[in-house]
Amino acid sequence: MPQQEDNLTSADSATAEGAVEKRRQELEQEINRLKRFSNRGLWACSTFLIVCMLAWRGFPLLPLPDLIIASLGAPPPPNVISMVLLLYTFSAIILSLSRLMGNIEHKSSFSHVGYLTGFFLFYHIAKALDDNYWAVFGAGITILGVESYRIWSFCSEQITVVSEQLAYISRTGRLPLEEPNSAQLP
Repeated sequence: MPQQEDNLTSADSATAEGAVEKRRQELEQEINRLKRFSNRGLWACSTFLIVCMLAWRGFPLLPLPDLIIASLGAPPPPNVISMVLLLYTFSAIILSLSRLMGNIEHKSSFSHVGYLTGFFLFYHIAKALDDNYWAVFGAGITILGVESYRIWSFCSEQITVVSEQLAYISRTGRLPLEEPNSAQLP
């Protein structure tokens, strides 16, 4: 009987060691994912700056003949575009700050680049881009700056939590009894 108990104990020990090693690898992969994800805001800012350079030059790659503009209809007046830009800017900042306070993972940085590109295009079609370039540029840098900070802050907090779990496993050789809940969206 004692030999049979030793076999069971060694089998349980091997299974537990395998589970610990598997969890250690999962935690290391999560840290690497979070480090990559923390750069997402910077990539969005870089993309926006490329769009800004194209807008500064009047979108040379996007010649819009008068026939296409006529088929789209009259563009909205620049003051309406400016009001919508102002509304969008405040809404985006408030939404980003609420996600920051709630510690929520959300991958929306590139959608802001798309919306801001749309504002550049609306002003371009309305032939008011020269007068309103800096408004869109300032709104974009502000929104994407807040978004970049939010993403970096979320990733830093999550990396700290995961690193603590990894340190516990390395120190004790056991799985943590209770893992903290992550505030991520599915």
